Formats: sequence, structure tokens, C-alpha cells
Amino acid sequence: MIKFADEAIISVASGKGGDGCVAFRRERFIPLGGPAGGDGGRGGDVVFVVKRNLRTLAYLRYRQVFKAENGQPGMGKNMHGRDGKDVIIEVPPGTILRDAQTNEIIRDFVNRSRGKRAGALEDEEPWIFLKGGKGGWGNTHFKSSVNQAPRFAQPGQPGQERKLKVELSLIADIGLVGFPNAGKSSLLEYFTNARPKIAPYPFTTKIPNLGVLTVNERDIILADIPGIIEGAHEGAGLGLRFLKHIARTACLAFLVDLSDEHWKAAFPTLLRELELFSPTLVKKPRILLGTKMDLSESQANFIDFKASFPEESIYGISVFTGQGLDEVKQQLFEKVLAYEAAENYESQKENAKERIFDEIDFSDEGFI
Repeated sequence: MIKFADEAIISVASGKGGDGCVAFRRERFIPLGGPAGGDGGRGGDVVFVVKRNLRTLAYLRYRQVFKAENGQPGMGKNMHGRDGKDVIIEVPPGTILRDAQTNEIIRDFVNRSRGKRAGALEDEEPWIFLKGGKGGWGNTHFKSSVNQAPRFAQPGQPGQERKLKVELSLIADIGLVGFPNAGKSSLLEYFTNARPKIAPYPFTTKIPNLGVLTVNERDIILADIPGIIEGAHEGAGLGLRFLKHIARTACLAFLVDLSDEHWKAAFPTLLRELELFSPTLVKKPRILLGTKMDLSESQANFIDFKASFPEESIYGISVFTGQGLDEVKQQLFEKVLAYEAAENYESQKENAKERIFDEIDFSDEGFI
């Protein structure tokens, strides 16, 4: 049974505010004590919190309705009703909230701590999605010189309700792509502390696996995407449902089993399937890894492999002997640094544009 889940539909609702109270002070020796109705409590909020130790949305499959507590009504003696408890929904980094009807993106919980060491990552601040209803005023608030005994109070405001589609797009720096048994899981296990299932038959990996590779005191997150086959865009094999998890990667590493008799068609087929899923993916920086170089047939095919794709960065590797793995590790590190430098440059450009527009006085006659 696959416990990994990357999509869920949930209903969320904030709490209703408590009603205000109509009451009067009735104590011995204090005749005509006046109004003493307390205010209703505030309804609870719907709050999302990113937890970095979460990796799946599986728990949302079992609990699909999240409702905050209603505020309690006010009471006599000017006692305030208790506020309703918030409902807190914990999600993994990379979670996207969409409106279930319109599919509009409401919030993208991108891991803003990307680039730091894994031990330094922190959970994000709570984000309030739906505010609870305000509590109604008790009759004390409505006392005036012309109405010293008001017999009415405000009702509490209603809460809000939404239906959401929750999607998970894993946060990874490098995506490992290849046919079944190309060596993705073996490479992930060699580079990281991950322990994916490895066996000599297709589709041993049925869910994305993550691992952390440390290079030059820097952590790089690798994602092993389950094997793609020809026709995956039409649902063949495991289809393309997991490819969204490499949408945010800095680089793609294509693994080609050079001991396979159909190795020549592997890379073009993988590239075509990715392009049919998203043209953006094929534009990402990439490297090609010819695997199982400890085998004689792979060594014989490697020269032809490099000659067939002269414009690509190609490396021969063997997890069994360690051949080429140090060089590949350094290449992945440099790809991630280059990607982050480009991201920072684009971010700085956008910030500069905003500053320029902020400094322009659009009330000037030249802009009218």
C-alpha cells in the first residue's frame, strides 16, 4: 500500500462569533443596576503552518473537514464569552493551496530557507487563512441617556467556509530522471542517507524519494522520481503524476543504463515525455549520466553515448566502483549555485523595478 499522498481535497471553516448577552445587574441593595450583558467570544481562525518534518499529505486523506471552534456567548455580570480555538493545519514545505472550484492558487508555501543546511531550516510562521467571526456586543454597549435599559444585543458574526485543493510539490535541488532500473535509487542511496527500495525488476520505486547530499558543507536535496516509460504522458507505467515534484529543481540528472540494448533511445524518449508534460522542464539545466560503467557493455557504449549527444554534459558513473561520482557530485553543486545566483539576480531586478516605480511621482502632469 502506497502511503505517499501529494493531493487532497479538504473543507475548512472558521468559527462563528459568540452572541452578545442581554442581562441586568441584580444585587441586593443595588436597585436598577443597569445593563450587564457581556460580549460574545471571537470565533476561531483557520491557520496553516509549514512543518519541515512533514513529507506527505497522507493525513489529509483521513481528515477532510477542518472547523475552528465557535466563540461562546457573553454572560451576565459583563463576563466575556470564551474565544473559539483555532484549527491548525500542518503542511509540508512546497504545499500549494488552490480554490477547489476555480483552481486559482491561494498560497504557495515555498521553503524560504532553501540553501541553508538542513539542520538550520525552521518552520514558517503560522498563516491565518480564514478569520473567525467577531463576537457580538452585549447590551452594556447600548446604554445611553435615552435608553438606560437596552434589551437587545448584537449577534456574533458568522465564520467563513472554503473548499480547498491541497497539492504537494516537493522541494528538491536536483531531480533524478530515468527509465525503471536505470540506477536512480542506487545513486540516491550512494550519495545520501536515504534508503530507497532497490531490486532487479522494474518500478521498484513507486513514490518519490528524497535524500540530502552534502558538498562543501552545503546540503543539496535530491529527488528520485519513479521510472518513466514511453507513453507515460498517456498514463503508461506510473504516468507523469510525480513529475510536478521536479518543477522547482535547479537541475535534472538524466540516468541512462548503458548496459540496456535500447540505451540509444532512452534520453530522447525521456526528453519527449517531459516536454509533453511541461515544456518548462526540458529547458532546465541538465546533465546526462551513463550508469553501470562497471559492466563491459556499458564501457563499450559510453564513447558512442558521448558522440550521440555532443551538446550535452555527459558523465560515466558506477555506483559499484565509485567511478565518476566525485565529479558528478561537484557538477551538481555548481549547477545549484548557478541556479540560485540567477534566481537572486532576477529577484534583485524585480526589487529594483519596484523601487523605481515607488520613486516616480505619477501625479506629475507628464503621467496624466
